[in-house]
Amino acid sequence: MTPSDGKELTWRGIALGVALTVPFTAANIYLGLKVGLTFATSIPAAVISMALLGLFRGSNVRENNIVQTVCSAAGTLGSIIFVLPGLVIVGYWTGFPFWASFLLCASGGVLGVLFTIPLRRALVTHSDLPYPEGVAGAEVLRVGSDTRARNPEAREGLTAVIYGSLASAGLAVVIAMRLALDGAAGFFRLGGGASGYSFSFSLALLGAGHLVGISVGTAMILGIVIAWGGAVPILTAMTPLHGDLGSFVIGIWRNQVRFIGAGAMAVAAIWSLVRMMGPILAGLSEMVSARALMKPGDQTDRDIPLNIIIALAGAATLVTTWLVWRFSADAALGDRAILIAVFSIPLILGGGFLIAAICGYMAGLIGSSNSPISGVGILAVVGTAVCLAIFFGGHGAGDEPLVAVALFITAILFAVACSSNDNLQDLKTGQLVGAAPWRQQVALLVGVAAASLTIPFVLNLLAQAYGF
Repeated sequence: MTPSDGKELTWRGIALGVALTVPFTAANIYLGLKVGLTFATSIPAAVISMALLGLFRGSNVRENNIVQTVCSAAGTLGSIIFVLPGLVIVGYWTGFPFWASFLLCASGGVLGVLFTIPLRRALVTHSDLPYPEGVAGAEVLRVGSDTRARNPEAREGLTAVIYGSLASAGLAVVIAMRLALDGAAGFFRLGGGASGYSFSFSLALLGAGHLVGISVGTAMILGIVIAWGGAVPILTAMTPLHGDLGSFVIGIWRNQVRFIGAGAMAVAAIWSLVRMMGPILAGLSEMVSARALMKPGDQTDRDIPLNIIIALAGAATLVTTWLVWRFSADAALGDRAILIAVFSIPLILGGGFLIAAICGYMAGLIGSSNSPISGVGILAVVGTAVCLAIFFGGHGAGDEPLVAVALFITAILFAVACSSNDNLQDLKTGQLVGAAPWRQQVALLVGVAAASLTIPFVLNLLAQAYGF
């Protein structure tokens, strides 16, 4: 199948993608705030798209791919809830102002899309990263396409996807009715220290484990053993016990062990980025010269033109700079507000590109649902806070607003991370089904806009219902 076989970036595909993005974004925000886990929306969106677009004449696998690409923004930007509510918790917001929240998510999301464009060739085209969810998404799309061609094996595959979805939903209902438990936790003494266990079960997690494979799953188990079988017992033995055992162990894990893991991830990610620097620079060079090297009619390796990328990046940077200045001024930082806004430009652009590379690489390695994006958030907030303390600290009580500013800048960086975490998965799916990268990148920008419009409304609704 070639890119000329049928339409790809269609109005009905965009409309369906946006329509699916809204409920999926709301669901991801609720799930993320409730259990600390968001899910990749690409595969369920692909299944729904095949069922609905299959009713229209002329639908094809690449049009379905556009739908799941738009909807993937629901899974990516929904993760902004791991940072943005912090502004309410520290008392600088009482709710989520629409325009500030929308512009923050949209500008960061756009930068995330743009940063992954030069990374596509390095991390997708010329890479052996497995991209488990991207490959799975392509298989689902192919199954749907073959089903319309009356392929019996393909129909069986689609039926399996539907049965898996129904079984997962059924288990969720049973758990919600308290007919079964979805997890267990306990704490115990271990030598001179203490440790514990905490796990949850769902068919969604089982499916994610199947997608990432044995090698990656083994690495994740090894990390758990190192944390709970080594670091937690050692650190609890070195710290006087205070409070009940469970709170004590969880406090050690949250305040010390997680940061050890974040530091290990940072070193590994930076080392991986150094190793990839050659392919990344080669990808930038290819992107600049792509127009001259492009074969007539070839759409399978064409990105959004460089001049449009620069224009969009410039506009997004202006928006983020204005947002940081406005927030800093409202936080009573006075004459430091302009300097902080200017300082945020290299912090967001440089840190954002680094984060995009890290998240893109990790998503390619273990999938976007399993990508440790919360660890990236820890690195971002610590790095931002240290930079602000060095350059703008030293004013005593006047430094307290810097806490809120650090969270605000981190929220922008987190929007970049959220967006880049899943974009390369979608581009991998597109590569496998013969899609045009530039059309997918346009669809990603549309999805970012739709998700950004949804986030403030849902966060305000949940804040009023439950509080933070």
